[in-house]
Amino acid sequence: MNSTSSHGLWGRTAPNAPIAEKLGTNHVCDVAVIGGGYTGLSAALHIAERGMTVAVLEAETVGFGGSGRNVGLVNAGMWVMPETLKQTLGADLGGRMLSFLGEGPAHVFELIDRFGIACEAQRNGTLHCAVGAAGLSEIIERAAQWRQLDAPVEVLDKKAAATKLGTGCFEGALWDHRAGTVQPLAYARGLAGAAVGLGAKLFEHSPVLKTEHDGSRWVLTTPMGSVRSEWLIAATNIYSRRVHGELANSQTILPYFNIATKPLPDRLRAEILPEKQGAWDTRSVLTSFRMDNAGRLIFGSVGQLGIEASCHAAFARRSIQAMYPQLCNVEFEHFWWGQIGMTDDNLPRLGQLGPKALAVGGYNGRGIAPGTVYGRALAQHIAGEIALADIPVPVRPLKPAPFRLLKGLGIRAGAAALHAVAQRV
Repeated sequence: MNSTSSHGLWGRTAPNAPIAEKLGTNHVCDVAVIGGGYTGLSAALHIAERGMTVAVLEAETVGFGGSGRNVGLVNAGMWVMPETLKQTLGADLGGRMLSFLGEGPAHVFELIDRFGIACEAQRNGTLHCAVGAAGLSEIIERAAQWRQLDAPVEVLDKKAAATKLGTGCFEGALWDHRAGTVQPLAYARGLAGAAVGLGAKLFEHSPVLKTEHDGSRWVLTTPMGSVRSEWLIAATNIYSRRVHGELANSQTILPYFNIATKPLPDRLRAEILPEKQGAWDTRSVLTSFRMDNAGRLIFGSVGQLGIEASCHAAFARRSIQAMYPQLCNVEFEHFWWGQIGMTDDNLPRLGQLGPKALAVGGYNGRGIAPGTVYGRALAQHIAGEIALADIPVPVRPLKPAPFRLLKGLGIRAGAAALHAVAQRV
């Protein structure tokens, strides 16, 4: 669980999750949730908050998948430009999704405050860093489109960006004041603790082997027990294996690694990302970097820590030294990687898996805020507070992504080839 290749720094520094047992009995509840990531845990929390009974079945442990391995940027919106999103989904649905996801970070931080979740939350925004003239044009246009929606964003020129970042390598940066950072595994475990505190049942190491509807209720079978429920939420995203494999097969898998330095001296911590904004750049094969509360610089990019690990580590070292020459002798302390599910239009979608059975996912590397707010929306729908059409996400059949395996292998190989010769500035 806490090895350097799986959860790395996050597994070493996150508070413990609530105590959970394997499902060993036949359990009955209103709602069964498969998957202990952000979507499933948020749904369970908000369902329990409404007085309904809910059970979460996790094949491994809370936050085992992408929820415990990501960079920890709590961003608003999706990767695509706001206008592109509206063109793809239409003005009504697209506009509602932009508003919904734009408010996502605020709900994340509200839950953190309300339930006292210890996850190193920082609310100073994020910085989208412009690489070259093309990158500067991109962030200027992105900011203009967000400002048309009254979003609190601003473009920093080269000098102002250098002050925030501690490096003059970028032509500017888009500062999104809605956003921030968290320790992602700690946030997932905190959601689990809050849900359990409200009465949700949490079962770890309880993989669902089969789901079937008997005409009145769902029956979920695990190796040692079962759950019968009126509603089913499949919140496994790309980690679907034995059941509802269509969730994973509808996306292309992109690997993403992170490397963390040892804690930096106070002098360097005052120079590098002094306000602890999370940052990422405008390149197609992007990189991200941020500081944790202990002063470790975390650097991530596309790639898997398999046979290419030394290549990615060398790329990270070259890139860090190019941005921050004062870190020429810095030592790395943690290495880990995870997976991102990419949809064909870079937007999430909702699938209906049967009577009173729903799945939402496809966050394209932005799972913290979207997973949290879509989990809440599923709870609101199940409680009868909103109609399914009121959830601002396209409802689409979960069809296999064309050439998903070849694309995934190509992304992995391409990232390794690029990182063998490049540095990220």
